[in-house]
Amino acid sequence: MNVIRIQTDDFDVGAEYDALRQRALGAGAIVQFVGLVRDRYQAGDAEKIDYIELQHYDGMTQRLCEEIVDDAQQRFPFVAATVVHRVGRLSADQQIVLVTVASQHRGNAFNAAQFIMDYLKTRATLWKKEVGSRGEQWVGMKQSDRAAAARWVEPEQIN
Repeated sequence: MNVIRIQTDDFDVGAEYDALRQRALGAGAIVQFVGLVRDRYQAGDAEKIDYIELQHYDGMTQRLCEEIVDDAQQRFPFVAATVVHRVGRLSADQQIVLVTVASQHRGNAFNAAQFIMDYLKTRATLWKKEVGSRGEQWVGMKQSDRAAAARWVEPEQIN
């Protein structure tokens, strides 16, 4: 059974891991990813990000996240997954997203977790505004995110 939540409240990584283990008895591998709010625009940059605002399209974001997890499960069969994505105002160093996947073997767990993150970054209806020393600015999708998601597309799907 998969759990997908969009929420403003922080999440407890340990509690989410324990809950997944209870739902995924018999799994041989668990991969967990936690994304954090960066405090700098770029590594080594002197300019700081104070906070971000993540906005979403209520209902649609949940549905798209569920579809992403379902797609990952079809491509890389796994026992269970948990995806928690926060929205609202998040300060530097706070947790944004959790992706945890339990599978029979590590390969599918790693691939599914990476696929889910790549597609969350490019397909979920989430919009990010950074607020810091550069003022307020909406952040568009990065080319590196597009490239990461594109590697999962099969050649016949590109046309």
